[in-house]
Amino acid sequence: MADSPAPADQPGHDRTVEDGLLPPELRAWMQLLAAAGAIEQRLRSRVKDALGVTHDEFLVLCLLADQPGAALRMSRIAEALGRPKTRLTYQIACLHHADLVTRRSVCGDKRGIEVALTDKGRQLLREVSPTLAETVTEAVQHMVDHRQCETLRGLLPGTADTAGSDTAQRCDSDHRK
Repeated sequence: MADSPAPADQPGHDRTVEDGLLPPELRAWMQLLAAAGAIEQRLRSRVKDALGVTHDEFLVLCLLADQPGAALRMSRIAEALGRPKTRLTYQIACLHHADLVTRRSVCGDKRGIEVALTDKGRQLLREVSPTLAETVTEAVQHMVDHRQCETLRGLLPGTADTAGSDTAQRCDSDHRK
């Protein structure tokens, strides 16, 4: 037993990222979460100023906007956004009060409610989306350096070993800005 190496948690053993404490996928996931958090922080005040809604309400609007001409059930919205249904009910009520969404009962299901964007909601999103998209781009460029971009690329199918891919070129050009 005297020959056994010192346990990893002993003083003098420096366990670094290179030791493989986290696999590349988890490291990339953590960086993705950090980047998403930074984007969310930057968007919060801009969303409130531009739309007069909270960030979570903005996410509901974006989800609905991605369903042109279609309504979504509240249960599906809650599932897609990972939000409790009770919290979503309040958010939908606020959006309805602002005339940004409509609510209606689902035919044949007295408990089911469908939500859709109003024309006012669509127009407002159309007007502010370019500014908010620019905010996202700026946040990503600020948060993700070249090394992180390489790590995140590992999460994208078909890009890990393809240095010449569109994603790789986009990462490289974004980093040089």
